[in-house]
Amino acid sequence: MIAKIGRGSNLHGALAYNQLKVEKENGQILFTNRIIETPNAQYSVAQLVRSFEPYLIANRNTEKPILHISLNPDPKDNVSDEKFKLMAQEYMQELGYGEQPFVVFKHTDIDRTHIHIVSVCVDEEGKKISDKFEKRRSMKVCRELENKYGLLPATEKGHRQNNKIFRPVNYQTGDIKSQIASVVRYLPEYYRFQTLGEYNALLSLFNITTEKIEGELQGKIKQGLLYFSLNEKGEKAGHPLKASLFGKNAGLPALELHFEESKEVLKNHTAKLTIKAAVTIAFQSTNDEKNFKKQLAEQGVNVIVRGNYTGRIYGITFIDNNSRTVWNGSRLGKELSSNTFNDYWNHNIKPKIKRQNEPHPKISQHNVIEDLPAEKPHELFDFLNKEFPASSTNETSIMESFGGLLPEAQGEDYEEQDFTNKMKKKRRRKRGQ
Repeated sequence: MIAKIGRGSNLHGALAYNQLKVEKENGQILFTNRIIETPNAQYSVAQLVRSFEPYLIANRNTEKPILHISLNPDPKDNVSDEKFKLMAQEYMQELGYGEQPFVVFKHTDIDRTHIHIVSVCVDEEGKKISDKFEKRRSMKVCRELENKYGLLPATEKGHRQNNKIFRPVNYQTGDIKSQIASVVRYLPEYYRFQTLGEYNALLSLFNITTEKIEGELQGKIKQGLLYFSLNEKGEKAGHPLKASLFGKNAGLPALELHFEESKEVLKNHTAKLTIKAAVTIAFQSTNDEKNFKKQLAEQGVNVIVRGNYTGRIYGITFIDNNSRTVWNGSRLGKELSSNTFNDYWNHNIKPKIKRQNEPHPKISQHNVIEDLPAEKPHELFDFLNKEFPASSTNETSIMESFGGLLPEAQGEDYEEQDFTNKMKKKRRRKRGQ
């Protein structure tokens, strides 16, 4: 089981994100601790917030008092609701938050059923609860829970032999091939995207871009991809690298197949309604691009905006790191196309966007705790917000937001691999003569 711990300052955003799952029938409130009860055991975000307000009012000087934790067992574990409740209670108790108010949400919108816990890390007197050695203590508790409830140990999962923390490409550190390889060789295995544009939006999170090239070889038209690293301004840095350097998964034929498969998978995917609702709420409750991105970042959604030299927005893409899906704005709905955002952010023309299929629209329409400090992107999801780049101080925790899914490729010789691929092609051509 893997635990991810994030901190933020927007309680309403954390609760609203989880409550939307409940409203869309992709989640449920599994358990509450020290939360004011309601007559029908149903909760709105506003009702949940009231239980946390005394702690936030008493808060002395903790900048990020909101705790947002996820516990992620292996999909094969099939954890029951009762076990999830017990595990959540024991985990919070062992980390020192057992007497805090918290809400446990169960998420079922992806094949990996897991729980989210929203709480506060300041006590009733406003004093911050110690987080000393928290990561180490969290790992220890996870191992104990695995043993107690018969869960598959995280160290035994199939990808664990290479389960290192991966990082966005830093062109200044050198070894660009290995850095790019550690991303592009594995990314299609974990994310769904339907076009080269959506793939490029996802790659930009890792300071990478790719271009399609076409040329004639031995009388035949050939197509392929070139990969580039990007600098902090999003500009190409360094020499282009052929896709063949990184294996089949990074090549155009494999990606085109991935596009077609993704179209089928995403045709009726539940994530579409969830992210569309989240984007609509963020659009209606913010006034500019910066705050729009911040609000969605706290819900695990990266926003990639493309514009020309005049500032006109001609493209917008949303990357949902919860369901691992990528959506162009127009794919979510015509009302969420780039023109809508260009009109609003550049010309102050705000169209009305209707929310659909939301039983309780009041839940996310206003900020119940307006007096809280301005929020910063949730650490679990902010690692490529252009205004909050990863740094040496927070890089590790940010990368763990992906659960270590993409292993590093450091130490692999991709020039040798490229040479091997060329030799295989030569042998195939000789056999065909």
